[in-house]
Amino acid sequence: MTPGSQHNDDTSTQRLRSDAERNRGRIIAAARKVFARDGLNASMASVARETGVGIATMFRHFPTKEELVAAVFADRMDAYADAVATALADPDPWNGFAGYIETACAMQAADYGFADVLTTTFPSAEAMEGRRNEALEGMLQLSARAKAAGRLREDFDSTDIALLLMANAGVVNVTGGAAPDAWRRFVALFIQSLEAPARGPLPAPPDHDALHQAMLRTSPDGTTEPDTTG
Repeated sequence: MTPGSQHNDDTSTQRLRSDAERNRGRIIAAARKVFARDGLNASMASVARETGVGIATMFRHFPTKEELVAAVFADRMDAYADAVATALADPDPWNGFAGYIETACAMQAADYGFADVLTTTFPSAEAMEGRRNEALEGMLQLSARAKAAGRLREDFDSTDIALLLMANAGVVNVTGGAAPDAWRRFVALFIQSLEAPARGPLPAPPDHDALHQAMLRTSPDGTTEPDTTG
């Protein structure tokens, strides 16, 4: 191989890598737009159409929908975990706790896809699940502080936050652009129902493992096969 041909091969390889990285960025940007508009039920094919690439190119970069979701929402999950840290820094335990709930629900309202992400567990997306677990640990600290201050009802359970996020995702997805602020009233009602003194006893919370199973899916659309439809 001559020096000139080696240079040409290196240039071609670099160009191919640049093209691949550019396509990956385009796919993530398109998926962000599609998921924000349609939620996680949007198909991989619809993302490919939005990107302007073939479905084969899509699956070369992201063999599963779960991998694409993890890439799209990594920064939002970081922001979600950071919101808990901000709440813990609030000197008023109740304000910190209530502020965290409002922030999390506002993030859901701003992005239909993220509304679904917060109510779905992605076992293979280790970095994203690590940030979710970090947020959960912080939320447990928030609730303990608020209880110790006498502001949060004693029978509050960590599963109540999961139920809230599930319910708020439903409100956000149903009301959409027709009543975009409806979630605010729902969240305010929820927060007020948690404040001590409690007006009455609550039913037992759901089993933690059972609720985890409800959030656990092999992929965002509940299948392990590539989605090439739609």
